[in-house]
Amino acid sequence: MTTALYLPEENIDMIAATSVLQQQAADIRMRTINWASYMQSQMISQEDYQAISALDKSRASYLTQNSTQAVKTLLNLVSHLSKDSTIQYILVLLDDLLQEDRSRVDLFHETSAKLKQCIWGPFLNLLNRQDGFIVNMASRILAKFACWGHESMPKSDLNFYLQFLKDQLANNSNEYIQSVARCLQMMLRVDEYRFAFVSVDGISTLIRILSTRVNFQVQYQLIFCLWVLTFNPLLAAKMNKFSVIPILADILSDCAKEKVTRIILAVFRNLIEKPEDASVAKDHCIAMVQSKVLKQLSILEQRRFDDEDITADVEYLSEKLQNSVQDLSSFDEYATEVRSGRLEWSPVHKSAKFWRENAQRLNEKNYELLRILVHLLETSKDAIILSVACFDIGEYVRHYPRGKHVLEQLGGKQIVMQHLGHEDPNVRYEALLAVQKLMVHNWEYLGKQLEKDNENQKQGAAPIAGKA
Repeated sequence: MTTALYLPEENIDMIAATSVLQQQAADIRMRTINWASYMQSQMISQEDYQAISALDKSRASYLTQNSTQAVKTLLNLVSHLSKDSTIQYILVLLDDLLQEDRSRVDLFHETSAKLKQCIWGPFLNLLNRQDGFIVNMASRILAKFACWGHESMPKSDLNFYLQFLKDQLANNSNEYIQSVARCLQMMLRVDEYRFAFVSVDGISTLIRILSTRVNFQVQYQLIFCLWVLTFNPLLAAKMNKFSVIPILADILSDCAKEKVTRIILAVFRNLIEKPEDASVAKDHCIAMVQSKVLKQLSILEQRRFDDEDITADVEYLSEKLQNSVQDLSSFDEYATEVRSGRLEWSPVHKSAKFWRENAQRLNEKNYELLRILVHLLETSKDAIILSVACFDIGEYVRHYPRGKHVLEQLGGKQIVMQHLGHEDPNVRYEALLAVQKLMVHNWEYLGKQLEKDNENQKQGAAPIAGKA
């Protein structure tokens, strides 16, 4: 049984979210299909002809009195007819039936089970058609079958369908993108579908699209998807591994639409409220501080909003973030900045005291922060991030005796040296300093070793380098 998160329908902006599809559906509804010619050419049976003709005239009463035959006919026609205009018409008829009364979804499930017909197969097959309207109306019907009834979509079909939605979202030229996002909004209200979406790398796709310039309606819909995901405590705890907080913070600072502001604040609130581990909530607070969310909250506090939720969320977040700033150690701040991947010349980097006290802490959690610095040097194209990462690695090596050895084990030394030829002069300079620290560290170590040997020889002991 599907367990959906029930939310007010207006929160989904259903009409706006499916406008292209709905405009075309309005035209398709006006068509008259010559069902008699289909029967005469033996493309449909006599009983299917009678059923579809009756549905055309009075669908509600025919469905109530002849539910089994109506479902059987609609599934037969969707499965066996091929002409685009006819399939479009049947899909609109079927979607209207479901939209008028959600309980009809269970009627379709129960009747198809009695008939031993698969309800998912015919519509999943239509996702491979060339016609965009057919593809997206079939997708919409699948989402309703999966979310509005007591039957869940089987796992193999679910993965295929979610992968399909993900691929459609990633297609920049898709005129039906709002309709695709609407299907995903429906699917992710059901808890058991959320993990399946994460397993097809869905969150990364949402974040990737949100980091490009999309219109505010799609922006709202995709952030809505993130919001419903955060109602699951496990997913709320993992969410910022995908850089959700910095991306949403950027959108918050630019957005002019109240509904987009509202949904971002709701995501942020869930990221603090929903994780069961208090340290995760604390990390999320720090990440928000790091992403300049406090500044945005202070701006929002000056504005008047009709929506009370916005005011309440602004107050809640301001209080939580202010408290986290007071509790913040310099290492917490540093670790959050590194994990965000958005390095900048914040004060901790240049603090000798910070490095003396904390260099060794880069070894925690199996060198987590050091590995991130090395990864940023390998993958980032941003000159400031590269400069800061080189500097931090140099400071780590300078203040941690085994730093050079650890860095070599992680492949970091080679990557730092590659940046000696970087096109940006600041990156070249910081890479050179880091390499010098690596070398100076060697000389200092060698000097201390020689001093020790001399001392030992004076005392008549064998040198450490080995006996003659």
